[in-house]
Amino acid sequence: MSFQIDKTEKYTLIKVLVEKLDSNLAPSLKSELVVISTDGSKNIILDLTDTRYCDSSGLSAILVANRLCKNSQGAFILTGLQDPVKKLIAISQLDSILNITNTAVEAKEMLAVHA
Repeated sequence: MSFQIDKTEKYTLIKVLVEKLDSNLAPSLKSELVVISTDGSKNIILDLTDTRYCDSSGLSAILVANRLCKNSQGAFILTGLQDPVKKLIAISQLDSILNITNTAVEAKEMLAVHA
């Protein structure tokens, strides 16, 4: 499996376990996100600690997650960004619209405040 999913009452944590979030992984991540959202999970934390590379299809999956959470009045938080991924998000100017934390613990604390 390329990602690990941990569902709790308040949020779903998805940890990507591969170095590349690209066109090989993004479609399955997107479909997983849709399933999670359809199952009623409004808050999603996407942990990219192990991911060193992300392409446009990976960014697209991130934006799908953000939109799904917004549509259900929930929160989407991106965490554990490595420098190359952080730079791509900054270049794409997505850092101004996405909730980004350094660690999953910080993401959980952010959700606790918004809950």
